[in-house]
Amino acid sequence: MLQRQIIENAAVGVGVIDSVDEMNLIHKPGVAAVIWRRQPQQEFQRWIDTLDPARLPEARLVLQPTTVASAVEHLFTISNMPVDEHRHFLVEDIATLARNFATVMGSPYLRLRLDVVTDNACPKFHIDAVKARLLCTYRGLGTQYAVSPDGTEPDRVFSAPTGSAMILKGIKWPEPPRSGLLHRSPPIEGSGETRLLLVLDPVDEEAVSPDTLLN
Repeated sequence: MLQRQIIENAAVGVGVIDSVDEMNLIHKPGVAAVIWRRQPQQEFQRWIDTLDPARLPEARLVLQPTTVASAVEHLFTISNMPVDEHRHFLVEDIATLARNFATVMGSPYLRLRLDVVTDNACPKFHIDAVKARLLCTYRGLGTQYAVSPDGTEPDRVFSAPTGSAMILKGIKWPEPPRSGLLHRSPPIEGSGETRLLLVLDPVDEEAVSPDTLLN
């Protein structure tokens, strides 16, 4: 049995998992977030960290999980990302996260964002207005998170490791209690750092229109 760790504080729990197959832990009562803490491959990390930021893709798409790989491949092509084993790894990793996240959420569609961040994109601690959200920072500092059951500014701040996938319950999660776990983008303005962030949100079928769907 894979080792699991749950850190509980008031109505907040952060589950640390060892495999993408354990994402279902997000459904456990009292768990506000799940982090798949994984060590990035060293060669891939050097590649993505030194890649020209102009070749990093940015996108906002709504699509079915089965089309994520082809859509991301196309995005990489139009952004002139070099074609090699590291690009292939990134395509497959994003597709794997999307497929498993959609299964865990029981969602037929996903909203996929790829953000290239060079400033303090989301500086205030907050809870997203979604059912749940998956975040994975492939380049740069990971998402910061902290416990604040009463909504006040937290005293102790943690960071998701680069390359780790984090699922957070949002305010539209159907089961109480409301999460007291807040998160924000790390403050990097003026540092010269460039982050590459993947964001996945579940989308219900009735919320999808032909104008937003990428087939």
